[in-house]
Amino acid sequence: MRTTRDLLIALLFIGGYVVAAMAALAAAGGPARAQTYQAALEKFSADSFGETEAGIAAVAASGHALAARVIEALQNARLQFDPATQKIYIRTGDATVLDAASGLAVPAPAALKTVRINNRLRRAIDAALGGLTLLSADPGKRYEAAQAVFKSRDASALATLDAAIAKETDSRIKRALTEARAAAILYKPQTPEADQLAAIAVVKARGDQEAVALLAGLPANTPPAVKTAAADAIAAIQSRLAMWEAVQNAWYGLSLGSVLLLAAIGLAITFGVMGVINMAHGEMVMLGAYVTFVVQDLIRQHYPGLFDYSLAIAIPLAFLVSGFIGVLIERGIIRFLYGRPLETLLATWGLSLILQQAVRTIFGPTNREVGNPSWMSGAFELGQITITFNRLWIVVFTLAVFVALLALLRFTRMGLEMRAVTQNRAMAAAMGIRTSRVDALTFGLGSGIAGIAGVALSQIDNVSPNLGQSYIIDSFLVVVFGGVGNLWGTLVGAFALGVANKFLEPFAGAVLGKIAILVLIILFIQKRPRGLFALKGRAVEA
Repeated sequence: MRTTRDLLIALLFIGGYVVAAMAALAAAGGPARAQTYQAALEKFSADSFGETEAGIAAVAASGHALAARVIEALQNARLQFDPATQKIYIRTGDATVLDAASGLAVPAPAALKTVRINNRLRRAIDAALGGLTLLSADPGKRYEAAQAVFKSRDASALATLDAAIAKETDSRIKRALTEARAAAILYKPQTPEADQLAAIAVVKARGDQEAVALLAGLPANTPPAVKTAAADAIAAIQSRLAMWEAVQNAWYGLSLGSVLLLAAIGLAITFGVMGVINMAHGEMVMLGAYVTFVVQDLIRQHYPGLFDYSLAIAIPLAFLVSGFIGVLIERGIIRFLYGRPLETLLATWGLSLILQQAVRTIFGPTNREVGNPSWMSGAFELGQITITFNRLWIVVFTLAVFVALLALLRFTRMGLEMRAVTQNRAMAAAMGIRTSRVDALTFGLGSGIAGIAGVALSQIDNVSPNLGQSYIIDSFLVVVFGGVGNLWGTLVGAFALGVANKFLEPFAGAVLGKIAILVLIILFIQKRPRGLFALKGRAVEA
């Protein structure tokens, strides 16, 4: 009985000792971490790249609440030290100085020096920040952290990556975390070959240039089987990237084609109906762009909340202003020169110079700022290509204008009269159609469409007095190539020339590419003088 009581007393004594020891360790954990963090900070005062790198790793491993802030300050050249006391300070954006050990604001010492970093340290900083933010509550920070770890290939972040992957619910971020883990495994020494091969499959699925760079830079002691798998993955990725590059060029070509179609569609109408070579057509585009500038300037000054609606307001105004000026040009100049193409060309060219100088006098010769509404800003990724919203909306807008113009020509009286005058002017006049009125309205319609083309171009090009000159020659090429007066020919010609131009540029350059396009069109016109889609009609065929 006595033995049992003594045993119980001994067990109680030992249990109490263990509990006391654990409490003492828990109480000492905070100071121990603080001492580890303080010792890590001291490495930054050595003014040595090697010690700074060790300090980055030690601060990140300390788990201190200020660790991320210290490393961010180092990244932004705001981490400083006092050579006399060896203390570390953080200089904030408002010039306040914080003690890096406590995070409290302190008076700035007189002779602080900035902790120096180099490219190797920048990679270490990215890796450390990535590890510290992999478990952040902010999804954007978690994604950026995963990308940073992928680039740094930091094997020390593997444990954190495994924890982050286990709790991640966002599929996009989880994929980025898995790719970062694969990069870390590939560069971790003595990793099993099977794990490295699985990591190569993950990196291959990523399929971008960063994946190629990572696989191409594997360490020299990588097993031969892994190197072979990496080489096969690089070849597959490059083949896929070549395909996406072709898709990207096709998209750029369609985007350029939509711009050319907008600029040329009004010219196709006036040239087809009236046979007038209007060298001032580009200035109608320029006037539409300046109408957009004026509308946005007024909205910024008086109604800033309406800025997202500025283009919706500018489109009808640009059409009316450019169309009205077009009617004035036809009534005041063009109608006296019908049947004299050389005089018409010279007169409209001189008029274009007058309009350019008038705009320079009113608005000045410098470029004017035209902003993108929020719904036209930004971009999204589709596979390996990036599509900007402003280009996408311009393509949609161009097709909408094209469909509206087709409907006008097909279902309205004005369209019927325009088609009649285009096919046989004398017969149309004999049937009672006032051809002079049709000419004026046609020229106004073509000029108005050029004006709304200027609204679209203001979102992707500089608004200046020379804006129209950049598109007038290409517009004539589109009209001649597609078929004079044929809207479907203009559509096909614009997109064909846009795509051809973008595929030629990588091989021949921008200037030689345009020259090649011009030569090809000249050769094509020798075979088909009326373009891709020739108009039908007795006057046309005569």
